[in-house]
Amino acid sequence: MAILIEDALKQIDEWVEPLHSEIVSLEASSGRILSNEVIAVYNLPAFNNSAMDGYAVKHGDAGKEVVVGETIFAGDNSLATVEESCALKIMTGARIPLGADAVVPIEDIETVSDNVISLPSSIKEAQHIRYAGEDIRAGDLLLQAGIKLHAHHITMLASQGISHVYVSKRPRVAVFASGKELKMHFESIEDHQIHNTNTPTFLARAKELGCDIVFIGTAEDSLDDIKDHIASALEGSDLIITSGGVSVGDADFTKEAFCSFEYETYFSQINIKPGKPTTFGRIGRTYVLNLPGNPLAAAVNFEIFAQSIILKLHHARKPYIGSLKAKMKEDFFQRAGKYTVVPGYYDGEFFSPIEKRSPGMISPLAKSNAFMITDDKLAEIKKDETVLLIPTRWQMCTQEKSEIITRG
Repeated sequence: MAILIEDALKQIDEWVEPLHSEIVSLEASSGRILSNEVIAVYNLPAFNNSAMDGYAVKHGDAGKEVVVGETIFAGDNSLATVEESCALKIMTGARIPLGADAVVPIEDIETVSDNVISLPSSIKEAQHIRYAGEDIRAGDLLLQAGIKLHAHHITMLASQGISHVYVSKRPRVAVFASGKELKMHFESIEDHQIHNTNTPTFLARAKELGCDIVFIGTAEDSLDDIKDHIASALEGSDLIITSGGVSVGDADFTKEAFCSFEYETYFSQINIKPGKPTTFGRIGRTYVLNLPGNPLAAAVNFEIFAQSIILKLHHARKPYIGSLKAKMKEDFFQRAGKYTVVPGYYDGEFFSPIEKRSPGMISPLAKSNAFMITDDKLAEIKKDETVLLIPTRWQMCTQEKSEIITRG
């Protein structure tokens, strides 16, 4: 019996266990999931410093002529002190000398002689000074565990002199397809054959989602050949993704082949259109997701279910796929009765469903950047009504489970 989408996602949440951690260099950490929280050990800035090229002064000397002493450059360990009616020339990033409580930009002063300048009449205390710890204080929580590291997170880690970080291991995803009619894109095809589009799609998306990937090949529609591919895929893989051979045709041997490996099934059918025969289970510590062979059905079910598995394997802080709200561009009609995935284009405000979107098509995938899931009661959506979308060009994730289905 087909289970609801929500129940399928609940099974994934319940059964998928996060991978362990490993240590990588800071330079190799971009895109990885941080395993532990990071606490700052240094103030940033580490010392009071000048935000401008100018003169370090006492703000009480505003409107006066002052004598200029030495010049302090960034990196200097100067012991000079600013006295009353005196100033020190200072460069951006240089330590503020003792006695100074303001910096006057070069363009705001008038030169009287070689070593005498006239200060403006209005100088605010602390102007153009960056104070120690105003950005980050030692002891602050710098980064939370479970976040995906991006370039600007690496900026923060580098500011603390951190050279290596604990991150979740990359899930190793093995992919193969079944069907003697399938040929890879680098192979020639005959009139009765087609190019395999699912496998390159899965490999590309898994890589975009931060996985290490391995292509096992295309299995013939025979029990023995599929079993050989499964055995190969099981070597060191955390997740196996297949397409095709999971429906009820005479040549659909994938389920039978997996059962030869003590395959534990969590669900085998989902109330979803397209993609009802999507199956999820486990062999030992390797998870298995069997997706339909039709390209559109396979791709959208990958976005819902494979992405959810990968998020859990990553031990991400936000492990659930989320949705965003949009307005329907035009009136929308469909036949009610099934939970349905509708790909379309989101322009930042409105959602326009792709008109031709049968399960075997591939063009809707390239034309769309999001999709909505409608429940079995929804037959009509009026223009400007709000719908929930799952983006496909970027990740929308949440820390807690949230609604992703547009309901009638």
